[in-house]
Amino acid sequence: MVEVTIHQDTAVFTVRGLHRVLAFKSELTIPRAHIAEVRHDPEAAQRLEGLRAGGTHWPGVVTAGTFYLDYQGSHKPSFTDLANPDNLVVIKLRDEDYHQLIIEVDDPVAVVALLATSG
Repeated sequence: MVEVTIHQDTAVFTVRGLHRVLAFKSELTIPRAHIAEVRHDPEAAQRLEGLRAGGTHWPGVVTAGTFYLDYQGSHKPSFTDLANPDNLVVIKLRDEDYHQLIIEVDDPVAVVALLATSG
């Protein structure tokens, strides 16, 4: 699970609990101007095909870490952290190391609203 907060011109994504270990990462800091799109997308969990590059994947249990996922015929780096697809938010990025964040949050509707209005 990831907690999302806004600090001035930056969105901070804090990985909580055991997922910090599973994802090999505890926090991501992204300038708000680099967030291109935010959407609640539970079905995105079914499209996580690609190469694991530092993380954990137990099908049906947890997917966390860096994965090179297929995107329009090429593999782009994505950060994932999810156990419950119902709370999945996809955040497309520009000018960042990650192409997108695919994360589970407590309240996807609130996170989408926060990130959509914070830029």
